[in-house]
Amino acid sequence: MVTTALKLNINSVNITDEQFYQLCQKNSDLKFERTARGELIIMPPVGGESGNREADLITDLGIWNRQTKLGYTFSSSTIFKLPNGGDRSPDAAWIKTERWEALTPEQRRKFPPIAPDFVIELRSATDDLESLRSKMQEYMDAGVKLGWLINPQQQQVEIYRLEKNVEVRNLPTELLGEEILPGFILSLDCY
Repeated sequence: MVTTALKLNINSVNITDEQFYQLCQKNSDLKFERTARGELIIMPPVGGESGNREADLITDLGIWNRQTKLGYTFSSSTIFKLPNGGDRSPDAAWIKTERWEALTPEQRRKFPPIAPDFVIELRSATDDLESLRSKMQEYMDAGVKLGWLINPQQQQVEIYRLEKNVEVRNLPTELLGEEILPGFILSLDCY
């Protein structure tokens, strides 16, 4: 049985950004997101295989970033306050140094009001593919420049680029960080 995220439409409640932040802080054992349309999403936990794959993705991105010192890497525990109103948490994210350091210390401490430059979403057994595609489109609408939706269930990866059509590749494949993450190469051969 596949367990999907629980969505609650809270548009009529008009929950403020601070109330959403407090909801997340007071329920730290749950993982919340909020779509640009105002739907509150309670995310189910992932299993061991997905958790291990996610950790590998963050590690690869983090190692590249330590070597290049071009920006900041973030885990799936980080919620970004997107310009289009969504509060989203990609499985891995990266932001260019200048953009991150332009935020105030308070903005960096809470849910940063910024769209990452790059995001990765890894589909787990509990994820609905269409919901993830909508989430990826929400990232692009918010200004994310490059995003990868890795789909082990269908042995594919979808590459999202700002203002371009989605490219679909079959696994195994090698992904390049293009001009966003210069020199970053992710080999997806064991999915």
